[in-house]
This record gives sequence, structure tokens and C-alpha cells, in this order.
Amino acid sequence: MAMDFGNADSWGTAIYFWIIPVVLGDAIFPPIPSEMVVITGGALSADGRANVFLVATLSAAASWIGDMVVFQLFKRRLSHVLDRWNWGRKVHSGIHHAIAKAGRSSTYGTIIGARFIPGGRLATCAGAGIADVSVRGFSLCAGLGALLWASWLVGLGYFTGSATKLPFWASSLIGVALGLVIGVVVGIIVTRKRGTRSPVDEPGGPA
Repeated sequence: MAMDFGNADSWGTAIYFWIIPVVLGDAIFPPIPSEMVVITGGALSADGRANVFLVATLSAAASWIGDMVVFQLFKRRLSHVLDRWNWGRKVHSGIHHAIAKAGRSSTYGTIIGARFIPGGRLATCAGAGIADVSVRGFSLCAGLGALLWASWLVGLGYFTGSATKLPFWASSLIGVALGLVIGVVVGIIVTRKRGTRSPVDEPGGPA
């Protein structure tokens, strides 16, 4: 039976199955609309069509797993696997371009906060892997970042759904617009902070 994308009941049933692959996929291919799916989960929760805690838990878990996959891919120097496909070569090139643009002066705060900036999650996770950051340190920061990210987006969807009383898809669109603006501002502020020794510096480089 085909899914009716405008029907809240259809989304309420399927949202749990969409979250994990979409959020995981976003880790290596940022154009995948993971924010949209997570915010929609929050909006559906406000409408009583989904469980807000389960949506947040699945979103955070998928985000953390995706971060760890990218991190390990570059830490173990397996990123050349991407070069087997045309799309993979484009992704690989984009990752290095993003890292070069962002620089290597990121702090542990960046691992937590960069996910709020479009494309920042991928560049930071890959950069941390290349720089051989400790697995434990990265895992803890990625876990905290995933919890904050999931809580923020699910809460945003829940708030817009409760406040506007509009159909879930309209609340989702409003939430995405708000999240994009506020998230970029917050992410930039967080990633500009200094004070923790950079975990993404080149090994053997200056402290």
C-alpha cells in the first residue's frame, strides 16, 4: 500500500523507520534532509501521532552512529573506498574541501556544535579521524552533540506543532526554517570558541 505523504497517520507509523537511515545517511551525504525528518517527528509527537522520547532517542542514536562511521572511516584510512564510485569521489573531494575551508583549529566544542552548521558535521568528523583524535574523546563529544542536536530538533518540531496547531507538514516546514536560522547562529558561536586544545590539529604540528 502506497504511503500518503499528507496523512499524519501514515507518517506516524513510518517515522520511526525513516529516522535511522536518513540521519545515518546525512553523516556522509549532508544534502539528505535529516533535520526535516527529525523535526517532523517532533511535530507528529505534538499531534499525538508519535512518541517524542522514542523519536529523540532514535535520532540521537543514529546521529552518533553516523558520526562514528565517518570518524572510523578516516581514522583507519579507509576513505579511499569512496573513490570506487563517481558519487563517492565527489563526496570525498567535498569532504577535503570542507576541511581545508574550515581549517584544523577546531576544539572539542566544534565536534559538539558543528553539526548545527550545514555540512559541518561531516567535515568535523572526517577531520577528527584524519588527525587521529582518541576514539573515547570523539565518541563522548559526538554522543553529547547527538543528544543536543536531537533534543533541539525534536523540541523545535514539538513546539511549532503545539503552538501553530497547523497540519504536521506545515509545522515541520516552519520548524525547519527556524532551525536553519537559529542553528547556524548557535553553531558559529560554538565553533568560534577556543580554550580546549585542538583535537583536529595535524599530528606533529604546532600545539
